[in-house]
Amino acid sequence: MLAAWIAASFALGLLARQLGLPPLVGFLGAGFLLNAAGVEGVPLLENVAHMGVLLLLFSVGLKLRIQNLIRAEVWGVALLQFLVALAVVAVAFQVGSAYPFPLVLVLASALSFSSTVLAAKILEERREIRAFHGRVAIGILIVQDVIAVAILGINDGQALTWAAALGLLLPLAQPLARKLLDLAGHGELLVLLGSTLALGLGGYGFQAIGLSGELGALLIGMLLANHPKAVELSDSLWSLKEFFLVGFFLSIGLTGLPTWHTLGLAALPLAILPLKVLLYFLLLLAFGLSARTGFLTGLSLATYSEFGLIVMAAAVERGLAPAEWLVATAIAVAVSFAIAAPLSRYSHDIFTVLEKVLRMFERDRRHPDDEPISLGRAEVVVAGMGRVGTGAYNHARELGRKVVGLDSDLGKVERHLSEGRRVVYADAEDPLLWHRLNLDQVRVIMLALPDTEAKILASEQLRRRGFKGLISATYVWPEEQAPILAAGADITYNYFAEAGVGLAADTFEALAPGGESRPNRKPRPATPAEPPVP
Repeated sequence: MLAAWIAASFALGLLARQLGLPPLVGFLGAGFLLNAAGVEGVPLLENVAHMGVLLLLFSVGLKLRIQNLIRAEVWGVALLQFLVALAVVAVAFQVGSAYPFPLVLVLASALSFSSTVLAAKILEERREIRAFHGRVAIGILIVQDVIAVAILGINDGQALTWAAALGLLLPLAQPLARKLLDLAGHGELLVLLGSTLALGLGGYGFQAIGLSGELGALLIGMLLANHPKAVELSDSLWSLKEFFLVGFFLSIGLTGLPTWHTLGLAALPLAILPLKVLLYFLLLLAFGLSARTGFLTGLSLATYSEFGLIVMAAAVERGLAPAEWLVATAIAVAVSFAIAAPLSRYSHDIFTVLEKVLRMFERDRRHPDDEPISLGRAEVVVAGMGRVGTGAYNHARELGRKVVGLDSDLGKVERHLSEGRRVVYADAEDPLLWHRLNLDQVRVIMLALPDTEAKILASEQLRRRGFKGLISATYVWPEEQAPILAAGADITYNYFAEAGVGLAADTFEALAPGGESRPNRKPRPATPAEPPVP
């Protein structure tokens, strides 16, 4: 059985990729194909799916900052969207139908949510989790998850009480979790610790007191987001998380076999889906976000939620809804995934086509995180102020260039400012950043970012925005060079190779006639020392 799941998932995932679609669309198709072949879901698959979701949300939490989520545009949009969507869906199902009002309310609640799993996965794959629209999207989804927990808790009187108690206890767990992260070191112990925190403390620990394990895994991850090893922990869980998530998408397809009747029932939710995206867009603009941010956020939320399946399953169990609506909801969720995945992939291109029309709806007053960023009269920009970026910055300044640095680590920015360097707090992995920067005076942009995908993304966005200057970037492995150049970079720099050249040059300089060993000499400004990121 397990072999059949894996083989079908691989085959259809590969087919989806060859067609230019995300593999998850193929995984969904594999689920429906196996269902049609008579294969049924078993507890093993459900457990695998659940673990994949918990690991994903834990990894997302590691990349989030709580202070970025407690914002008016997050809570306000989430609550208003829920109320408006509840009303619209309720009216849509009530008018001209014979459905009882309790069923209509259940349907409206289930279909008002968007998928945390899919949005988190797509944003993570596109390196947009920390982008402004990514933070807003995840924040809205967290609020929706809390609402879903509350709805489920109405039928379980102890859930909300425990939730309040847990809110007081969670901060107490943070010092212990951080200490364990320090002690775990690297390798397999780090993977085991991350799995324990995500599955044990965050997932099943929350479930034990009547709360959502998914929400728990996310919150536990957020408690560790500021830890220096948070990125390493997330990377160490990547392969495990991706493998288990296949089970989640398979399980949706195995929920039930579609019939013409259930397809008809699913048609109405799918017809309403564009209105859902439009609602997100208009609400976000009302809170002062730009048209670009509102559009990208709205497309990230253009799905129905796996939480909707949970709510519907609970309603079926309690006799509030017929079983056929669980299958119809699963179809609506699966089809919305298949639609949203490619739309999100090409979201920036779609916005470029619609930009003139969408910008007509912008407010004059802009959100602070959407305001243009001034670089003064800088002609050189260094993105990533680690040791490599700092060396590049110092050398450019010694040559008399007007230079400014960018970095997403606030502590690092403050240190550079105290040492006399002009560094701006900005996340170079945010694709919208390059549209907010004033680059009129900039002639050179050096990408000293540790992540290859971030350098590719930055190069693409800079060229898309029309930057005509010189782009240079570092790389580690030979296979990384071609994609960076193809994305728009002009010059690449392998700092392992160049470090060897510098080492040999200094060594033979000391051996030259009259030369001497100078162990305490000032290091070369451009000596690379940034640790590689595989």
